[in-house]
Amino acid sequence: MIERVIPVDDAIRPAEVFGILNGNINAIEHLLDVKIDISANGILVSGGEENLVKADTVIRKLLQLHASGETVGLQLVNYLAEMADDGNLQLVAGYSPDSVCVTAKGRAIRSKTIGQKTYVKAIETNDVVFAIGPAGTGKTFLAVAMAVNAFRNRKISRIILTRPAVEAGEKLGFLPGDLQNKVDPYMKPLYDSLSELMGSESYLKNMEKGIIEVSPLAYMRGRTLDDSFIILDEAQNTTPEQMKMFLTRIGFNSKAVVTGDITQIDLPAHHKCGLIEATNILHDVDGIGIITLTEKDVVRSGIVQRIIRAYEKVMNWEV
Repeated sequence: MIERVIPVDDAIRPAEVFGILNGNINAIEHLLDVKIDISANGILVSGGEENLVKADTVIRKLLQLHASGETVGLQLVNYLAEMADDGNLQLVAGYSPDSVCVTAKGRAIRSKTIGQKTYVKAIETNDVVFAIGPAGTGKTFLAVAMAVNAFRNRKISRIILTRPAVEAGEKLGFLPGDLQNKVDPYMKPLYDSLSELMGSESYLKNMEKGIIEVSPLAYMRGRTLDDSFIILDEAQNTTPEQMKMFLTRIGFNSKAVVTGDITQIDLPAHHKCGLIEATNILHDVDGIGIITLTEKDVVRSGIVQRIIRAYEKVMNWEV
């Protein structure tokens, strides 16, 4: 067993890096099989040589991120430690979150994983992007953040969000109210994202003006969507015909992002998945990016990652 001391700048507040009751340090110890002690001289790390190098890389990156103003949470600690454990030390050392958008309350929205960073870059550089990945990877929220940012910078004049109205394995029956009342439950996740990013007042004002539109996929038929940022959410529940219809709505100076999770298809058994078929057909087309996010990109509670991994051991999903 060998030891190494990592110096800590006097300006750094240890509790914000090490976590409540040193929870972040405990996570690194558990994941990388090292012993970490905090002393007046800095952070003392002891363990096997290989694991010591991994822990050193992770801790130095966390200190650097904290010094730059980044919040060091358990999700970030686990992500970097798991990357290091897989031997991706260069990725850990080069990790830097990209700023995507600022919420109405001034909170910065950033890409939190390498996969999310690649996703954001793909949206910036392509006309159409397909994002496929499990729940909690930020597919929809980051797409909405990019749309809001493009709108604020006057790159587009409209934001259009749509999704197929398909029940998630349940039959909801006849919902009360007019047509808008009937489709609102399906659109709630999109409403929530827009409201958080733009603020409720601004969001509702732009909705009333028709600048922001949230509607079922069926409403897209026959339209040409120019100067717009268009997001198709829950695309795993589209048929091939619906997907082709949507993609051919894209007009001049428009960008489209299609998100979905092929492990949660709610279509009837005899229907093909439009998302899977589209990515197979369009993977070589210029201007189209296809991004696959994994459980490593999950930014919700760690239990979500463990659930996804458990399912992946017994299920076989292919794009």
